[in-house]
Amino acid sequence: MIRQAALDALPVREALPGLVSALDAHGTAVLCAPPGTGKTTLVPLVLAGLVGGGPRRRVVVAEPRRIAARAAARRMAWLLGEQPGGSVGFTVRGERVAGPGTVVEVVTTGVLLQRLQRDQELAGVDVVVLDECHERHLDADTVAAFLLDVRETLRPELRLVAASATTDSAGWARLLGGAPVVEAAGVSYPVETVWAPPARPVRPPHGMRVDPAQLAHVASVVRRALAERSGDVLCFLPGVGEIARVAGQLGGVDAEVLQVHGRAPAAVQDAALTASDHRRVILATAVAESSLTVPGVRVVVDSGLAREPRVDHARGLGALATVRASRAAGRQRAGRAGREAPGVVYRCWTEAEDGRLPAFPSPEMRIADLAQFALQAACWGDPDASGLALLDAPPVGAMAAAREVLVAVGAVDAAGRPGPRGLRMARLGLHPRLARALLDGSAALGAHRAAEVVALLSEEPPREYGDDLAAAWRRARAGGDAYAARWRTEARRLERALAPAGRTSETESGGRSPDDAAAGLVAALAFPERVAKARGEGAFLMASGTGAGLGDGSPLRHAPWLAVAVADRPPHSAAARIRMAAVVDGDTALAAAAHLRTDAEEVHWEDGDVVARAAQRLGAIELAVRPLRTPDPALVRAALLEGLRTEGLDLLRWSPDARTLRARLGFLHRTLGGAWPDVAADGVLLERADDWLEPELSRARRRADLARIDAGQALNRLLPWATGEAARLDELAPERLEVPSGSRIRLDYSAEHGQPVLAVKLQELFGLAETPRVAGVPVLVHLLSPAGRPAAVTADLASFWQGGYRAVRAELRGRYPKHPWPEDPATAEPTRHTNARLRR
Repeated sequence: MIRQAALDALPVREALPGLVSALDAHGTAVLCAPPGTGKTTLVPLVLAGLVGGGPRRRVVVAEPRRIAARAAARRMAWLLGEQPGGSVGFTVRGERVAGPGTVVEVVTTGVLLQRLQRDQELAGVDVVVLDECHERHLDADTVAAFLLDVRETLRPELRLVAASATTDSAGWARLLGGAPVVEAAGVSYPVETVWAPPARPVRPPHGMRVDPAQLAHVASVVRRALAERSGDVLCFLPGVGEIARVAGQLGGVDAEVLQVHGRAPAAVQDAALTASDHRRVILATAVAESSLTVPGVRVVVDSGLAREPRVDHARGLGALATVRASRAAGRQRAGRAGREAPGVVYRCWTEAEDGRLPAFPSPEMRIADLAQFALQAACWGDPDASGLALLDAPPVGAMAAAREVLVAVGAVDAAGRPGPRGLRMARLGLHPRLARALLDGSAALGAHRAAEVVALLSEEPPREYGDDLAAAWRRARAGGDAYAARWRTEARRLERALAPAGRTSETESGGRSPDDAAAGLVAALAFPERVAKARGEGAFLMASGTGAGLGDGSPLRHAPWLAVAVADRPPHSAAARIRMAAVVDGDTALAAAAHLRTDAEEVHWEDGDVVARAAQRLGAIELAVRPLRTPDPALVRAALLEGLRTEGLDLLRWSPDARTLRARLGFLHRTLGGAWPDVAADGVLLERADDWLEPELSRARRRADLARIDAGQALNRLLPWATGEAARLDELAPERLEVPSGSRIRLDYSAEHGQPVLAVKLQELFGLAETPRVAGVPVLVHLLSPAGRPAAVTADLASFWQGGYRAVRAELRGRYPKHPWPEDPATAEPTRHTNARLRR
């Protein structure tokens, strides 16, 4: 019997006429409805004609999470007075509860994505509701793009609804072709905000790490909330590990403590979603932010943290990262306290910090590994996703990295087109790396064993399973915990997925390969860039070039080779930390990562000289090396240039005359330009190595040969001989300048941007009225005492004789009385000698 009173109590019913009209007129609509209004439960029932008297239509509701899909289906079935599997059913990965009479089916976005790849028309479906679209998961964005493509090209009658409590309604309306936005008013109760920051600063989250002091503070706030308020407490934490740690700190509280997350047993999830007679503390991840109604909650404690995917393309590492939750997520979380009565939210940060939080969560399209998205797009017929309607275009760099992965695992060709293998991989519901491991691993091990190991890799085992993948496999087979149950379900699903191709354990070699070797092979097939060779106690080098280390006490520390399945990078560390790996032998590593193997002549500058060798490598891992006796001369020349760039042109032989020539040419280039070459910077000269270092550079073989190249003779080749200007070098930039005393003084052109310097004893310039010029530029005269010490500097001799000379003369007469110091230097005889010498 339909529970009409419960249906009538749902506030979204007021918006249903507008939603139905929008769909009738446009075929698409955006529904904005606060949590608790019934958008997830009443709307699909009305659109399907199960309540309200409308025409019967088949409706598919796409939810981002399995727990939400199950809960929504159960709630709708309860409203109809039925059990799931009748008029309302659900399908999540590994579980389907639906029958021939099912009209409303709730599925995860991943399941819907697989259906679209198998049947682009989505035959038999009349309406698709994309629920919680504000969360911007990659699968959800992809599904929306595919559905819009289906509407445009195949089924214009297919109706689409984008539904959410907090979303960019204008953006979704634009994406859905100008869809009307229908808003439903919620009956939400007031929620008081209590700001509850830690008393002392805590370290910000980094990677998967959360400061234990922060978690201890959250636990203390939960205790405070229990003491100050009534009702159940819902506490938001970023992940399973943090939930377990806070649960451990709540021992002795007068309430039942439940841990709710995507990996929790179904019984625990059901208990959290069912009203209880006793008080509860529900520790939950973001799964409880939306779609789920948790009865009895009057208090929310928000840690302010969330998990988002991140990928480090340079290191080949992908992981979840702990981040500050957005303001939109904060509103969703707080709203859980006001679903049934007035409530309160304790926020574990300051009010000032709140204004600096991001407005919305980061779309996964911008931050996640895009290999699976790229494969889905390629199988859809749009390898670069340029024709898909997406709120956020995929980043070019991330798509290029994804294409490299797809080519490496054999999913697409160089042009990005998938063959039969790629199409099959896309339909397995796995990341392309794991799909490759399943397909190729089953050929060697049998479907049963390959599926079991891939199931381990598709959901990381609990930390207590250890870091040895083979040992974790044995523990899962023998275990009776919730993880082991989910693992067995997924392994059976994968084995069934292989059955059409004949990959069954009875027909393959399953059972004959030891666990360690089998686990190592599958892990290496999935992550070939992470096969790693030992290079010290517990230290390894991965083929990607990233160093990695094992924790103390790991049973894998003495393995010669590893296939690394899970790794992350600790704060302030260049090396990765191995979280799970399997032992492999060298042959397995080479076979799994064959595309990374190279045999090449390596000639480069290393440790101050040319090193030439023939090297076999697996990515960055050196397998074998031998010296090259007759390396390619072109490679040697390139290595010598590398050495010159690294250590500078001082590797050549620079006589004083050569350095002076370089300085003179630099002066002429700055002053006259034209044909006079730029020789100031080493990099500029090295770009013209062909013009001045040949043929000596091509004849050189090692560092010592560079030291025999006369840099001055080589620089002469850069002079403008063709125009005849080279012959004027000594005229335009003379090496020496004759002064009135008859001395020929060397000019200093070494100042990069200054004038040439003439350093000369003051007395040798008596009678010289004007400053000498070089290429039209007055020289900077450094006037020296008889002992060669600086006495004055001037670029205007005439002014010096008229003014500055008098003060300098007075000082020098006292110090050097044996030298002539005439009152009128203009008429005095220039000299470098003493008075006594002059009288001879």
